[in-house]
Amino acid sequence: MNEPTTARTRPHAMMYAELLDTAARLDALRRLEGGGVDAHVSAAMHAVRFAATIMWPTTPHMPPPGYRQDSEGILDLIAHWREAALEIGEFAPPPPSLRLVGDPAPPP
Repeated sequence: MNEPTTARTRPHAMMYAELLDTAARLDALRRLEGGGVDAHVSAAMHAVRFAATIMWPTTPHMPPPGYRQDSEGILDLIAHWREAALEIGEFAPPPPSLRLVGDPAPPP
């Protein structure tokens, strides 16, 4: 392998490894939220996994990411990222709490 290629691929491999590590940490974090799965953290995890999948071909001798990103999966992720960005669906903020307003108490 010539030197320019090595100089270019080493930072790619480091970034790829960081993306895989970040995706694993997000996966663990999303499962901590009260026993359920946090939708926002899940969307971030899938975004990082997608980034790792994009980086993988630029990192010779590195293992594949361990999950696949086929066209159907990418379209599903896009739908989730859109919902997260627009705060709709499972990403919608909780509705405001309503309180009943009655006649004010008469002064003493």
